[in-house]
Amino acid sequence: MDVLDRIRKQVEENPVVIYMKGTPQMPMCGFSMRAAQALMDTGVDFAYVNVLTDPEIFENLPRFANWPTFPQIYIDGELVGGCDITLELAQRGELKRMMEEAVAKKQGEQG
Repeated sequence: MDVLDRIRKQVEENPVVIYMKGTPQMPMCGFSMRAAQALMDTGVDFAYVNVLTDPEIFENLPRFANWPTFPQIYIDGELVGGCDITLELAQRGELKRMMEEAVAKKQGEQG
């Protein structure tokens, strides 16, 4: 499977996914750590991809949605942005709602 197809599949199959350096439990950069923490603080489950263990994704994700940096957060199949945007959404109380809506939508499609 082409790497862009793999990314597309991950983004479409997971209501919320963060592409980050490291894991939520062991982040390998400050931006990834802060973004993952904001997602964890919502209490909503999310998927993650450690780009450091998948060189193909690390090299190609920036051209998938024309976003050059990590982390990248996708909610309901759409790029939300990186660390700063995620933190802004969390501070405004919008991140949890967006994540909950994406999860409910995915469950409705499967149910």
